[in-house]
Amino acid sequence: MPALRHLALAIALFPVLMGAPHLDSEMWAQAKQPAPIAHPAFPTGPSTPLGEKITTLLADPAVSRAHWGIAVTALDGTPIYGLDEGQLFRPASNAKLFTTAAAMALLGPTSFVTTEVLGYRDRSDPSILRGDLRLRGAGDANLSGAVFPYRYPADRGEQPPADPLRVIDELAAQIAASGVRKVEGTIIGDDMRWPWQPYAESWDVDDTTWGYGAPVSALAVNDNEVRLTITPGPRLHELAHAVVSPEVSFYRIDMQATTVAAKSETAIRLDHALGTRTISVYGQVALGTSDVEVLAVDDPALFAAQALRSRLIAHGVAVKREVAAQHIPDVSTDGLVKQSREPVPQLPTQAMEPVRIDVCNDACPVTLASHVSPPLWQDVILTLKESQNLHAEMMLRRLAASYGYRADFAQGARVVRQWLLNAGLDGADFVFYDGSGLSSHDLVTPRAATQLLAFAATQPWFAQWKAALPIGGVDGTLEDRFTQAPLKGHVFAKTGTLGESRALSGYLDAASGKQVIFSILVDNHTPGTSADRVVMDKIVTAIAASE
Repeated sequence: MPALRHLALAIALFPVLMGAPHLDSEMWAQAKQPAPIAHPAFPTGPSTPLGEKITTLLADPAVSRAHWGIAVTALDGTPIYGLDEGQLFRPASNAKLFTTAAAMALLGPTSFVTTEVLGYRDRSDPSILRGDLRLRGAGDANLSGAVFPYRYPADRGEQPPADPLRVIDELAAQIAASGVRKVEGTIIGDDMRWPWQPYAESWDVDDTTWGYGAPVSALAVNDNEVRLTITPGPRLHELAHAVVSPEVSFYRIDMQATTVAAKSETAIRLDHALGTRTISVYGQVALGTSDVEVLAVDDPALFAAQALRSRLIAHGVAVKREVAAQHIPDVSTDGLVKQSREPVPQLPTQAMEPVRIDVCNDACPVTLASHVSPPLWQDVILTLKESQNLHAEMMLRRLAASYGYRADFAQGARVVRQWLLNAGLDGADFVFYDGSGLSSHDLVTPRAATQLLAFAATQPWFAQWKAALPIGGVDGTLEDRFTQAPLKGHVFAKTGTLGESRALSGYLDAASGKQVIFSILVDNHTPGTSADRVVMDKIVTAIAASE
């Protein structure tokens, strides 16, 4: 993927990218360290049939230079096998296991949030809104065309393309149905429920261009993404065409890519400088082909306001002014590790009523439209099945906000950390800088992952959470893995990929009929290959056969 050209801006947004190891080591030294925990011994080495098989698999020259960590336990957490199970690895999207489990426990499977549109009606003419119209975000990750309850692939059938602005259109329709015919003020995208801290420490600057690295905001429309479809022009050497979806006149496309002959290579490069509304497209598109790119929206609140404006106009409401966004600046000064290691006194083990504070200095506006989010457990299914980064990050912010803390990465990590400590995990076995695993600073031991999975199995929300995991050969990110008997339909696990790190942790139906827990983490595998994934799946097969 192409690198952004604006390095100065990137460094300003991501200060830890330069010199992060030194800063991080200082923060670790200053942070409060938990008392050591005595861990049960894991059988290691080739002394058992399973250990012998794994030792042979990892001796393959294609994977032997990588750093592997493995933990296998019974469903109650009793150790079965370990290989460097106490060493730290990058969890990649396995971090979502920790975030979603904490959310299920502390927010509650049925919890929801409400997005509102607020305004001031003219007393003499209620069809006119004299002041600003405010679209106020509350942390709903599904202001999109997503359909709930979540549908598994086999149940979807042929579906027409969903309107990515379906919820925004519903809000606009409610406003029009209430009799509003004219908005004289500014339409404001309000994400001030959370501080404006869009990116976590050590997210790669390249990630900010693409949908999987979309910025985190309390007001998120269509996953803070747009889809850019690039097609050839009608004749050779002419400029290619581009279609943006959803189209709300937010981005300007600077098309530099040209049309080339059929059967030629289609190669596209995009440049988008953060804070600008221009996307430059370079390269070539062959006749008869197309190229689709999913791009992040770098100011979600402004995009949301523009989307509402466009749909209000479509519903016959005249809008006089343009749009604006309102953010709360991030004013935190302490480092993330220091903040996240501060205890959370009396954090409950199960959900409590969230804290909500509304301040209204003058006369409060009226609610003109509202939308209730799907219940959390439904969003957890989407998040884990599709490995949706933004949704995991929004859960992390909701955890911070719901327990009275500033809704940023550090305070979310603080709540998750305290919950994991209360669940019996070793505080030295994990550190999280975000909720999705996109940060390369996240670290987890394989035994921490298995301990989490064992603890989850004892909780009242377990059945819903386990059902949200991808199923081998069936759905989600495991749809194309474990596609044959006896493992098809019997591996319930979260995948993870970040650079040269890969992860797979979850539950496995073994040949004996028992269910076991496993976590396989690998760092520093050879770039550009999938040999580690192939061996990882063989290890899962060996675990199933041996137990």
